[in-house]
Order: sequence, then structure tokens, then C-alpha cells
Amino acid sequence: MLAVTAALPNSPGDRPPVVLIHGAANSAGVWTFWQRALAEAGWASYAIDLRGHGRSDSTGLSRARMRDYADDASSLVEQLSLRPVVMGWSMGGLVAMMVTGRAVVALAPSMPARAIDLAAPLREGEFGPEEYGITGADPDDQPAMPDLDREERQLALASLGRESRLARDERAAGVVVESMPCPLLIVTGAADTQWPRSRYEGLWLPADHLEVAGASHWGLVLSLRALAVAAPRVLDWLDRSGVG
Repeated sequence: MLAVTAALPNSPGDRPPVVLIHGAANSAGVWTFWQRALAEAGWASYAIDLRGHGRSDSTGLSRARMRDYADDASSLVEQLSLRPVVMGWSMGGLVAMMVTGRAVVALAPSMPARAIDLAAPLREGEFGPEEYGITGADPDDQPAMPDLDREERQLALASLGRESRLARDERAAGVVVESMPCPLLIVTGAADTQWPRSRYEGLWLPADHLEVAGASHWGLVLSLRALAVAAPRVLDWLDRSGVG
């Protein structure tokens, strides 16, 4: 069973909802601040725990594929009365591009591919956040989160979990997204050395770009200082795209 965390505005309006998709070895808790910002701006949001993550059923994580994650998000999209905006971070950004919606907002997303490398190995199994440079639980010793304060790092650490090796191998082999039938915004952090703006220069999908000064990869989701800049600009883009 899939878990979903909803955050609703005080005054419901006619804005479409926002479906939020977390990154690898992560969970819906990473969207805590974004859900608060969206609700304050009048947007309902639904943050999903993909299969094997967070509060969702953990059975079969070692065999989970990227298509499974996209199916999870699609099942939530189909339950909503209005076609939503789909927003994802890191791996979740690629899932968002696979699912699409009224618009897609991808925060430093894993890159899609135009073809699959059939020679790349595909292995079942699991791994943890240590593969992303997070090797301990001390919030004061997290070099992967340079722009987060102690409280923000605690939220980040609480959001962590296990991940599918098979899904990661599939991303390395290439997850094909041939076209984008809706507006796409790619948001990057100027201090993100893993997924900088330059990483997307060869992207064939039409997209707008937003770079957030001082934001690391984690800062795009859990730095309140970065969100104070990013959230209004993302919502302004949605309005200008005719979505809001």
C-alpha cells in the first residue's frame, strides 16, 4: 500500500493540485517545507512515498524498477479530480517527467535518455544513503548538506531510507523520455556540484530553467532560505504557463 501526505490550503480554490515525488533512498518527508509553502500560497499538495520508501509497503524494493515508481505516481495522479502539476526532486524529477501532468517541475532531476544502453548491467538488490555521501546520523557532520542548518539536516536525515539497486542501474542504462507534452521547468542549485545547470545543456526536451543562488542539491528541497526564493518563482512560472 502506498502512503501519501496531503497538505491543503486554508481556502480551497480552483488551482490544480501538486503531486510531489521524492528522490532515491528518500521519502515524502523531504517535502515538508515545500508543502507548507504551497499551502500558504493556495495550492493543495500530495507527497507520495514510492513503494519500498517511507511509510509505504517495503515488500519487493530490491526488484523495483523506474517504471514501477512511475506507476505509483500515476496511480495517485489518476485519483485526483483535477489533473495535477507533477513535481519531483533528483530521481523523483525523472519520475515526474515519465508521468507528466498539467506541468512538470523537476528539481535537479536525474537525466532522461534517448536510448537504453543494452550492455549496462541490471542488478537486483538494495543500498542506502551512503552511496550519496551520507554515512552517519550526526546532523552536525553532513558535508553533502552544506547549506542546511541543523534543524533542516535533521529533517533530511529523517527522510532517508533504502533504495532499489535495479532502479539505479536502469537510470545508468538510460530511462527514455522521448517527448514532453506539457510545460517543463528544471530548477537547479548554483551550489549543486552533482547536478548543476550545465548538466542539462544537451537536453532535447523543451524546458525553462531556474537556478537558485547558493542552493545545494539538498538545499532545493530543505533549505528555507532557498525556498524563500525558489517557491515564489516556481509558482510565478506556473501562472505564466497558464497552469495556475
